Amino acid sequence: MPAFPTAAEDALADSQLRHNLAGATGTIRAKRAEVVGELDDWDGLRAAGAAIKAHTLSHLDTYLERFETAVTEAGGTVHWARDAAEANRIVTDLVRATGEREVVKVKSMATQEIELNEALAAAGIDAWETDLAELIVQLGHDAPSHILVPAIHRNRAEIREIFRREMGAAGAPAPEDLTDDPVRLAEAARQHLREKFLRAKVAVSGANFAVADSGTLVVLESEGNGRMCLTLPETLISVVGIEKLVPTWQDMEVFLQSLPRSSTGERMNPYTSTWTGVAAGDGPQEFHVVLLDNGRTDALADEVGRQALRCIRCSACLNVCPVYERTGGHAYGSVYPGPIGAVLTPQLRGTASEIDKSLPYASSLCGACYDVCPVAIDIPSLLVHLRTRVVDEQRGPRSWPVAAALAAASWVLGDARRLAAAQRVASWGRRLLWRRGRIGRLPAPLSRWTDARDAPAPAAESFRSWWTRTREEKS
Repeated sequence: MPAFPTAAEDALADSQLRHNLAGATGTIRAKRAEVVGELDDWDGLRAAGAAIKAHTLSHLDTYLERFETAVTEAGGTVHWARDAAEANRIVTDLVRATGEREVVKVKSMATQEIELNEALAAAGIDAWETDLAELIVQLGHDAPSHILVPAIHRNRAEIREIFRREMGAAGAPAPEDLTDDPVRLAEAARQHLREKFLRAKVAVSGANFAVADSGTLVVLESEGNGRMCLTLPETLISVVGIEKLVPTWQDMEVFLQSLPRSSTGERMNPYTSTWTGVAAGDGPQEFHVVLLDNGRTDALADEVGRQALRCIRCSACLNVCPVYERTGGHAYGSVYPGPIGAVLTPQLRGTASEIDKSLPYASSLCGACYDVCPVAIDIPSLLVHLRTRVVDEQRGPRSWPVAAALAAASWVLGDARRLAAAQRVASWGRRLLWRRGRIGRLPAPLSRWTDARDAPAPAAESFRSWWTRTREEKS
């Protein structure tokens, strides 16, 4: 992926993409505002969510150990993964141990982050996405562009063509008379997925939350595909970021109100699935949790940056972001697009690549993302913090002109006589550079600045000179 400015320029040239994004984000934004406005205590709910997540992150080691103990006592097995490679190896080995060669999946950002589908494919294992939007992305050989609605960049006509072209090669084909009516599209997906649900022996999921006290995992979804994946297979493997923990069941009361309102604009999500270990004759009889680090510990070590780990993946910040609405998610080069991706991805992956260096600048700093965040992540401040980090990491031989300019400025500003002399030189230079109330083209390397914007001409007389002249006239 190129750096964000280049990728964004390409996305801006796609008028259909901009039309799709504007319509979808505008609809979700309006629904969220309506249901949030119904609550008198939304600010208190928001503060409570932020406090719970901040407290958990401050004591994450304690809650992780408590969670592992609870899962083990309930009959599950906990695996620890330092990075994507280790997590993929663990999941692949667990699937191979069952003797199966396919899995069904619940929508999961963590498994997309580690590119689990690709790792399973390399091992000869088919992974089938069962979320409708994820299915569209998978069949379209595409990449997700939104946290909540991965296929937000596609319209109904495009989805119909994807289904007609690709479904037959992956399972039950689409009907010959398929139209772009949403009901017909959903029915085609339902028929296509049903045989996979009934056949699959292994499922892979993520989790929205993990309750430390009980070892319970929680998934919120709108279609029911998650419920099918979590109950029908014999083996369930859940890949969960270590930041997804909450201490107690009582804490869930806050997030079960704030997450649906912030994500889908609903007062309550249609399906809330919870599971704790295994139970004889009920649901999967083998349960594994893979606790994923993959850069989260590094983010946790940053006292400012760690607040990004409070994110509950609601996508509210994407839906209000003027940058995301015009460029879409692919331009961010990460499974986490939009404002939260701009602050989370560089912390998880580092800022070695050009795309990751550019992400903190993928924002106008308008602050709308902070206003809607249900856990009060101050994304604008994080963006500035990460911009500083990028600049600091890039200091070196190539930055000597900047260092020299700053040293010269420090020398001039450090003495009143030198500053007065510099002001006199600026006044003389004004006569040479001033053109119709503005400065024309400055010599290189300053020409790169004046080629892109007008610079106001220095005042004909400095304040220092005016002060001296008027005092002399009075005396």
